[in-house]
Amino acid sequence: MATGQLFSRTTQALFYNYKQSPVQRMLDFDFLCGRETPSVAGVINPGSDGFQKLFFGQEEIAVPVHGSIPSACKVHPTADVFINFASFRSAYASSMEALKQSTIRVVAIIAEGVPEADAKRLIAYARANNKVVIGPATVGGIQAGAFKIGDTAGTLDNIIHCKLYRPGSVGFVSKSGGMSNEMYNVLARVTDGLYEGIAIGGDVYPGSTLSDHVLRFNNIPQIKMIVVLGELGGKDEYSLVDALKEKKVSKPVVAWVSGTCARLFKSEVQFGHAGAKSGGDEESAQAKNKALADAGAIVPTSFEGLEAVVKATYDSMVEKSVIIPVKDFIPPTVPEDLNAAIKSGKVRAPTHIVSTICDDRGEEPTYAGVAMSTIIEKDYCVGDVISLLWFRRSLPRYCTKFIEMCIMLCADHGPAVSGAHNTIVTARAGKDLVSSLVSGLLTIGPRFGGAIDDAARYFREAHDNGLSPYAFVESMKKKGIRVPGIGHRIKSRDNRDKRVELLQKYARTQFPNVKYMEYAVTVESYTLTKANNLVLNVDGCIGALFLDLLSSCAMFSKQEIDEIIQIGYLNGLFVLARSIGLIGHTFDQKRLKQPLYRHPWEDVLYTKYT
Repeated sequence: MATGQLFSRTTQALFYNYKQSPVQRMLDFDFLCGRETPSVAGVINPGSDGFQKLFFGQEEIAVPVHGSIPSACKVHPTADVFINFASFRSAYASSMEALKQSTIRVVAIIAEGVPEADAKRLIAYARANNKVVIGPATVGGIQAGAFKIGDTAGTLDNIIHCKLYRPGSVGFVSKSGGMSNEMYNVLARVTDGLYEGIAIGGDVYPGSTLSDHVLRFNNIPQIKMIVVLGELGGKDEYSLVDALKEKKVSKPVVAWVSGTCARLFKSEVQFGHAGAKSGGDEESAQAKNKALADAGAIVPTSFEGLEAVVKATYDSMVEKSVIIPVKDFIPPTVPEDLNAAIKSGKVRAPTHIVSTICDDRGEEPTYAGVAMSTIIEKDYCVGDVISLLWFRRSLPRYCTKFIEMCIMLCADHGPAVSGAHNTIVTARAGKDLVSSLVSGLLTIGPRFGGAIDDAARYFREAHDNGLSPYAFVESMKKKGIRVPGIGHRIKSRDNRDKRVELLQKYARTQFPNVKYMEYAVTVESYTLTKANNLVLNVDGCIGALFLDLLSSCAMFSKQEIDEIIQIGYLNGLFVLARSIGLIGHTFDQKRLKQPLYRHPWEDVLYTKYT
């Protein structure tokens, strides 16, 4: 169990099983406290990736959504709190997976009804690995002015009323989340407020105990006094009794165990929590309250007297200058959401389009967070800009240079290929630049420049599945699919494509690994035994080498590489490159002032029918 603070103003969490309301409440609390960074680093929804739009104050932000716990932890290594909103059926598996991540330090389990055997296994693993479990069956916890878990402390109005937007001097721990809210109100009335509050959960086997947190509070200098609210059932409070007797707690502890009314019932009583069950005399509220008082805790005679005892203890410490009351201030106003704003006349409407690659709302535009001035001052090249706008990160120089090489080598394939031909025809017909360009670009497909993604996809699948070139080529043949990236109308074994040679030479000297390209070369060796022109063409070479770039630069996950190939990033290279050449063809035809295009077939048909 941790011995000090669990949270701070920089703590970030991963939220499992997305629920908009508690996540938005956490972000609104952040804004209320004046945090610079959102406390929710990412959301985990198994099987889905992307972004979720939420508000951080007046600004709309895109919170990343990850498909698995390990991938989220890898992307957000500083997020050390895992907030688990999974159902009781899956809470164990997801919580255990989170605890096994090296970056996760605290796991809060919201679900009620988690099997006791599962709870015990989680507790044992957490304690053995010096990690903290809050819950199950908890609303979580809060450090005033710093961080809160999910729906802890309720609405913004309640948070403001309880002055939780700034830290006070009191540490509070309870089994009940609902009673925690009540006590936050009490502390705001009779003290300078809460510093940290934890609801450990009402199950029979909580992940952390009342005494665990009291001992933590004792080591936090900002906490001057401690308030504990227990309940009948179980023996958790006796570990606190032992700690008090052994003088492990040096700060005043005000404590009350609820459930004294249970003795009025003739039969055993089950209150709201699984653990709040009247059993033997030792588990009664009366016995626990007496034991706490005998051990040195300050215990009132009833729950109604708890507020007065807390106030008297606090006032005494202020009088002795042990506590210097925290000065209050007016927190910022959190904008209302749309539905509430309709009634109040205030509106906060979400945007309809989200961009994660650029932003022009600040002092200067940015590409993937890199300011324009930085791009110019640090001599970013075209490849660097492409890496920011396409891949949302700055790739190493050898990667961006390779991108530029691909664009330069694919800029034009001559006027006879289909794309250039269509552009020339359209330009001769008197159409404008954009129309001429588009007519050529629309020709791009599997047989003209659009084979890069398919080549990458098939080469990767074959290589990763350990297929020999023979097995790969013959399996494609049986499916009736031509091997993308293999074959050329002009180039052959004895007349190699210089562009392919240049790209291969660069990659072999600059890339950390070229396993996919080498695999493509072995495929070419086999296809050349079938026909002299079944060589690796420039599309296949780029596709294979881009796989090597993505896999060897250590900046992309397997899932990201799958997405890049699926979306069509690699064909985008050809589109970008060919746009340069097609625009050139358009200008060329305009400059030459060629007449409207007349196809030779028209002369043949005209002669025949006249």
